[in-house]
Amino acid sequence: MKTVFVKAGLCLVLATAGCAAGGAATPAAQGHLAAPIHLTNCGLPVSVTAPPQRAIALEQNAAEIMLSLGLADRMIGTSYQTDPVLPDLRQAYEKVPVLARLYPSREAVRAANPDFVYSTYTSAYAPDAAGPRADLATLGVPAYLSEFACEKPTDATQTVTFDGIFEEIRDIASVFGVPERAEKVIHDQQSRLDEARGAAPTAAPGAGPSLLWYYSGTSTPYVAGHGGVPDAISSLLGVRNAFTDASQKWPAGNWEEIAKRNPDVIVLADLTRGGDGDSAESKIDFLRRNPVTSKLDAVVAGRFVTVPGSSMDPSIRSVQAAQLVGASLHGTAR
Repeated sequence: MKTVFVKAGLCLVLATAGCAAGGAATPAAQGHLAAPIHLTNCGLPVSVTAPPQRAIALEQNAAEIMLSLGLADRMIGTSYQTDPVLPDLRQAYEKVPVLARLYPSREAVRAANPDFVYSTYTSAYAPDAAGPRADLATLGVPAYLSEFACEKPTDATQTVTFDGIFEEIRDIASVFGVPERAEKVIHDQQSRLDEARGAAPTAAPGAGPSLLWYYSGTSTPYVAGHGGVPDAISSLLGVRNAFTDASQKWPAGNWEEIAKRNPDVIVLADLTRGGDGDSAESKIDFLRRNPVTSKLDAVVAGRFVTVPGSSMDPSIRSVQAAQLVGASLHGTAR
């Protein structure tokens, strides 16, 4: 689910949030390719014969992956900033030209003369945005899209895993001839996941606390179903996603069904786009005022965990959500 202008979560984790990417890698070596790189990405070929020098990241998640790999000097543009940039990447991010507040048009992308384009959202390649990847390919511009968000659902990786996120990081590093940088980033991310797992309460499989991952909406709440980042984090921490039986990653729920499931903890996506039930504060206010939700055990006990909404999308920020939730679960097991 795409988020817009998301506020930060708990201070302790945000103090080290830049470490989600291990900090901006040193861009001393330009990288090289021992042989041309040929990938099949979301059903389309992506090939490079030399490390790109004029890359565009079409939204912030893609930009932060590139910056974490020390590729700021290869970037001629970015767009669609949704959050404050991770602290360790901010200085590098500020050196990259911003092509548009949202997505640049296909004309703006072509005018920038890129030799590689990257996004983690399908919407970036819409006709009224950068244009289809196939069109860019006809111009000799390889364009990469996250395997979690392919144009055709049948091409997409159906279940988000941290290993899948790591493979995307490896793909980008291989295209730019810096595979060793990917391994450093992944090692840091894995270490933080291990710490998050260690912080969570120990329980028998299926016996841990149940979590409602509440993304947005009040009259119609959107919650985390099966296969997304919240499900991956729940499995990692040995807890139960209250709606993992839903087939969609972000199904529209209803409060009566949520009340029946009566989750032990409610994880709140903190969004600052200004919509109904977007900010964590507005969610808590609603949950305490609503006659149905005010009786939920988690609401009565104040068992809320706030995470940046963007960390619920597959990105280098997803580790942050795992850390925040893991650190907040002590004493919640029934």
